[in-house]
Amino acid sequence: MEDLKEWKNNEIWGLEAWKSLCRVRELCPLIQCITNYVSMDIMANTLLAAGASPAMVHAVEEIADFTPHAKGLCINIGTLTPDWTVSMKAAAAKAAESQKPWVLDPVAAGASTYRMERCLELVDLKPTVIRGNASEILALAGASIGSTKGVDSSHVSTDALEAAKELACRTQAVVAVSGAVDLVTDGERVLGVSNGVPLMQKITATGCAVTALIAAFVALQPNLALEATCFALAVFGMAGEIGMEKANGPASLRMHLIDALYGLDKESVLSKINISKYD
Repeated sequence: MEDLKEWKNNEIWGLEAWKSLCRVRELCPLIQCITNYVSMDIMANTLLAAGASPAMVHAVEEIADFTPHAKGLCINIGTLTPDWTVSMKAAAAKAAESQKPWVLDPVAAGASTYRMERCLELVDLKPTVIRGNASEILALAGASIGSTKGVDSSHVSTDALEAAKELACRTQAVVAVSGAVDLVTDGERVLGVSNGVPLMQKITATGCAVTALIAAFVALQPNLALEATCFALAVFGMAGEIGMEKANGPASLRMHLIDALYGLDKESVLSKINISKYD
């Protein structure tokens, strides 16, 4: 892959994103997901449509046997319980021991003391990528978040840029902040991904789904986690744009998005991708 400094246009971004998607389709990486009840269906279907293999394995008794065989791990704390916290921490530790990348989705971080404490414990286990909305990233970075709206953000992505950079430097993780423009940083470089449509926000768990997709892309390019994260965000956003051409509302967009992800071709990726350096 070319040095990031030489990437000057979306044609090159598109070619690299297409190669990454083809790699997922060819290698069908097994992605273990410990996630919330709300997101399991769309997360599994998103991974399948992209060419990956989802496994919703959350029993702590299975972690030692299963996690080392997965290519990547996605942990989502949406419907957090004490039992699942044990599984999440065990899986994250086993992934690190097995040198497998893992992605954390800190859903509603800061909404309660219990949730924040569990998030911080997981962050200490060194995720490869942390993806959340602006309010979640601000909370994890220790900034004041003000009012929250359940699992939704009360901030735009740019509000959390400095917090994301600080969090990335402190944790050595790539941090992705979702919004109208998704911002992705390793603490030094910042990239913006501008694919997607507003109606995707009206479908529950689309954020959870794209976190799982990030896990699939990063699983096959762990040394290029920043770029792989951007490619996953862009591919999912492009599928939303294509799906929107046929959708009449959130329910039909959900269906058409998954269909579009399954059928996404090189021409569409090259013409629709919108990634840029963010200053």
